[in-house]
Amino acid sequence: MQRNQSEITEFILLGFGDLPHLQISLFLVFLVIYILTMVANILTILLIVIDQHLHTPMYFFLGNLSCLETVYSSTTLPRMLTSLMTGNKTISVKGCHLQLYFFGFLIGTECYLLSVMSYDRFLAVCKPLYYVTLMNSKLCMRLASGSWINGIVFTSIYLVLVLQLHYCSSNEINHFFCESLALVKISCSNASLVTYASVILAFVFTFPPFLLTLTSYIYIIIAIIKIPNTFGRQKAFSTCSSHVIVVSTFYGALIIVYLTPKTETMRDLNKIFSLLYTVLRPLINPLVYSLRNKDVKEAFRKTTRKVLGDHFLN
Repeated sequence: MQRNQSEITEFILLGFGDLPHLQISLFLVFLVIYILTMVANILTILLIVIDQHLHTPMYFFLGNLSCLETVYSSTTLPRMLTSLMTGNKTISVKGCHLQLYFFGFLIGTECYLLSVMSYDRFLAVCKPLYYVTLMNSKLCMRLASGSWINGIVFTSIYLVLVLQLHYCSSNEINHFFCESLALVKISCSNASLVTYASVILAFVFTFPPFLLTLTSYIYIIIAIIKIPNTFGRQKAFSTCSSHVIVVSTFYGALIIVYLTPKTETMRDLNKIFSLLYTVLRPLINPLVYSLRNKDVKEAFRKTTRKVLGDHFLN
C-alpha cells in the first residue's frame, strides 16, 4: 500500500532488531556506557569550572569538548535505550529531523574543536615562549565559538535540503538513529542533491580539520623527538600517541561511513562503525584528554578532600 508524505508521521528505527536475543545485553552495555559517559564528562566540566589552576586555554577547550559530548550522547543513546528496553522503535518525523540536526552539528563542531585542541598543543610544545601571547583569551573564544558556529551553519543548510525529501512506501530506517544516508535510502524523492550535500558536508567537516590536526601532531612529534631526556620523551609520546589513536579512530569511522561505496555489506558494517563515534568516543575522550591528566587528577583530589572535609566539619 502506497503512502504519501502527509500520511507518514513517524519512522521506525530498526536498530539492532535483527538480534532479539541480545536486546537485554545490549541495553545493559549501552546503559553502563551512557552513565559512565555522563559522569566522566560532567565531572570534567565541574573540575575545570571549580579549580582555578585549570583556567587555561587547554582546559577551556577540554571543557567545551566535554559539554559537547554530554549533549551528543544524549542525542542518540536515550532513544536507543528506550527502544531496547520497551521494544518501541518509533520516532516522530519532527523528532527524527531534530535528532539528525543535533547529531550533525555536534559532530561537525567536534571535528573542528579537536583540530583547535591540536593547534593549542602545537603552540604549547613547539612555540612555548610565545604560547601565552598567542593563545590569549580572545583567540580561545574565537576558536571555540568558530567551531560551534561552523557546525550549526553547515548543518542548518543541510537540514533544509533533508526537509524537502518525501517518503512514500517505507518509514523503516535501517539504523539505530536518524542518520541522513538512511533517510535518503527510504525517500521516494530525487535525493541526489542531498546525497551530494552529504559527501560535501562530510568532506568539509573531516578533511580540513583532520589535515590541521595531522600537521599539528607531526610537528609535535618532531619536537618530542628532540627532547634529550628519555623519560620525558617517552611520557610525551605516550600522551601524544593516545590522542592520535582517538582522533584517527574518530575520523576513520566517519570516512568509512560517509565516503565509502554504499553496498549492502557496508550498510551493515556502518552500524558497527557508527558505534565508534556515537557511543564509544564520548566516553573515551574525557578519559584520554582529561581524566588521565595529572592536573585534572590533582584537582579531583583537592575537590574531594574539600567536599569531604566540609561534610565532616558540618
